[in-house]
Amino acid sequence: MRYITSRFLFYFVAFLIAISFNFLLPRIMPGDPVDALFAGSAGQLDPSQMDAIRAMYGFSEGPLWSQYLQYVKSVFTGDLGPSVLMYPTDVTTVLGFTFPWTLFLIGLGVTTAIILGLILGTIAAYKRGNWFASLFPPMAAVLSSMPAVVTALLVFYLFGLKLQWFPMSYAADPSLAPAWTAEYLGSVARHAVLPLLVIVLVSLAQWVMTMRNAMINVLGEDIITMAEAKGLSQSRIMLRYASRNAVLPVVTSVAMGLGFAVAGQIFIEIVFNYPGVGNTLLKAINARDYPLVQALLLLIVAFVLIGNFIADLTYLWLDPRLRK
Repeated sequence: MRYITSRFLFYFVAFLIAISFNFLLPRIMPGDPVDALFAGSAGQLDPSQMDAIRAMYGFSEGPLWSQYLQYVKSVFTGDLGPSVLMYPTDVTTVLGFTFPWTLFLIGLGVTTAIILGLILGTIAAYKRGNWFASLFPPMAAVLSSMPAVVTALLVFYLFGLKLQWFPMSYAADPSLAPAWTAEYLGSVARHAVLPLLVIVLVSLAQWVMTMRNAMINVLGEDIITMAEAKGLSQSRIMLRYASRNAVLPVVTSVAMGLGFAVAGQIFIEIVFNYPGVGNTLLKAINARDYPLVQALLLLIVAFVLIGNFIADLTYLWLDPRLRK
């Protein structure tokens, strides 16, 4: 319980620091949404109307500390105001539409990459010396070393533009109304193939190399020698002894890699015009939609911190030494 409390307090303080930076960053950017609106009005707006427009969008006036307290209150009450880009839609409503798409891609993509990485890493460590163990880890490392945006563009060109195997944009066919029908769900699945492929290619090597190195260390321990001396089958030693002990470092890597997965997700959504958090964040920045930018960045930070906290709890469950 002491371990859980200390980790929770650590992530709560990290969240408070993150929302403080989240408050400051849009305010040090040049201009604001009302200035951009006035500049693009071609003289149709009177300068005297700017204060009324600011009030309409809910921009608070007064000292910076007063704005900060109001901002913190809005974060914990969920009252984030209207979006400038999609006025009069509330920011919370925009998040409710975009976040499920991002959660779907990250959840399915990262889970697939981790499961494949654990399996392939285990095989690469246990079958050292064969062609697979010699060729696959370096090939995966080369793929993962490329920036996510480059991999996304290559996949976009090859499987979307050149071969035309899968759709290149949107989360589903725009002509279909969202519904729990086989036609719509099938369209969602087809539109998700290319973004998911990029997520798996970008992150697969991390899990393969982590599992492979952890397995090699475990295979040299006395517990494996004893299991072999007892005459246990190789498959049982690999699955029940070696891989179970080697998975602990992988849990730590999951926590560390979650932030990179979210950052890469932003570029992937932009390339495939996927209606998730990353794509909406780019549009909000271009429109200087401060409330939406702050909310999206806050959502990304909260997602990473919660993911790390869950990884800590998983580590606690797997390692009995932490429970003492």
